[in-house]
Amino acid sequence: MKQDDLSLFKDWFTDYWKLFYLPNIKDQRNISFKERHTLNVCKNIIEITRGLSRSDEEMMLAETVALFHDIGRFPQYAKYRTFDDRISVNHGHLGAQILLKEKILQNLPADEQALIIQTVKLHNVFLIPENVRPDIVFFVKLTRDADKLDIWRVFTEYYEDSGEKRASAVSLGLPDTADYSEGVIACIHKREVVPLSKVKALNDFKLMQLSWVYDINFGATFRLLSEKEYIERIIARLPQKDEIKGLSETLMEFINKYGSFSD
Repeated sequence: MKQDDLSLFKDWFTDYWKLFYLPNIKDQRNISFKERHTLNVCKNIIEITRGLSRSDEEMMLAETVALFHDIGRFPQYAKYRTFDDRISVNHGHLGAQILLKEKILQNLPADEQALIIQTVKLHNVFLIPENVRPDIVFFVKLTRDADKLDIWRVFTEYYEDSGEKRASAVSLGLPDTADYSEGVIACIHKREVVPLSKVKALNDFKLMQLSWVYDINFGATFRLLSEKEYIERIIARLPQKDEIKGLSETLMEFINKYGSFSD
């Protein structure tokens, strides 16, 4: 892969997402939000990869998978008016199909094409399958870390801003009540990632996002997470009960422990 390839992909991405401009202001805000998210994930993946002693080609591959990881979100929202895969379509699978259909990767070596397509397809799975090529697993983990960092930013800003200008599709239409599920709390205490199937209300959704710390793969991601204070800011938007405060201490101990490790 060469720098010219990456430049071509960036131009193509800009042209592609603009195909999904929508006349409704609310809908267009949701589309634009995904464009900004993608560019931030690109920045994050470069930041995480920089300290891993990887080649220039691998750095460009990392930026490419970040650029394309959510390409399926644009037609998903245009058709279904939601980012909820459960009631629309798996956006990772759709993204892989788009890359194959558009043939944007056709000038790359076959193994690089497969790596990018499979990374896009798998970046949103609950667990990475065991039979995946090791190099693809590495890039899936990179993408998941970079993705989480910006998703934490997105939700932190969403919870802190009650104005009408925030992207409406972010919360998946979940009820904003004072309740949260004990099953979700239990998952976090067991150091497990909360599955979306357990989420019933917005507070459960916030707790699920906190549980993602157990699925971080690189020390640099922990350090960036600590710098931005996303976990603390999300916790501040939960009911301030002793149970939540205890949960906060557990999470921060975990982050501080693994953030001190070098990659």
